[in-house]
Amino acid sequence: MHRLIALWFSWVHDGGYIGIVLLMAMESTVLPVPSELVIPPAAYWAAQGRFTMWGVVLAGTAGSVIGAGLMYWVSRTVGRLLVVRYGAYIGVTEAKLARAERWLARYEAGGVFFARLLPVVRHLIGMPAGIVRMPVGTYLLMTTAGSALWCTVLAWFGATVIGDQPRLLDDPEQMITVLKTRAWWFVGLVVILCALYLLVVRLTAKPAPSQP
Repeated sequence: MHRLIALWFSWVHDGGYIGIVLLMAMESTVLPVPSELVIPPAAYWAAQGRFTMWGVVLAGTAGSVIGAGLMYWVSRTVGRLLVVRYGAYIGVTEAKLARAERWLARYEAGGVFFARLLPVVRHLIGMPAGIVRMPVGTYLLMTTAGSALWCTVLAWFGATVIGDQPRLLDDPEQMITVLKTRAWWFVGLVVILCALYLLVVRLTAKPAPSQP
């Protein structure tokens, strides 16, 4: 695993923005590439002058949208039956898919935005969105907004925390642990916003027409 992480770091360090786009596209599919090991190192190197901070955020957002769009179109094309039948071979069990479907049903279009800010659901939300044929424009808009915010948060972490503790680049597991510790307030804020969004959706929902 350490060799794989070192390879990802080299893609970012030597491949630049293209490496960031590729890795974040992979992260938004079912491939096990944590965004926490892509954007923070890139932002740290941006602070050192190798990249620009906005370039890192834009590349990360673009990659996320590409990967999420791929998941959407594949799921829309093959349908739920094939996703359930063969998804387990790529780490997508029916239970995980059902969790993402419940999330989308509860939060609707806004659920795509919030999903991009949370683990597990983040890279799976494209499947139920494609299966139910959510409008492409809405899906891409929410995906872009959520991905941009997430990449910005990760870039802040890389520029500030890793900037103060560059040795974290030599210990990726510790880097992720520190990120989770520092980002608890952000996750809490996302949960609160989700709850408020759901409340607004329910309060403004039109009542179902009564049967004659």
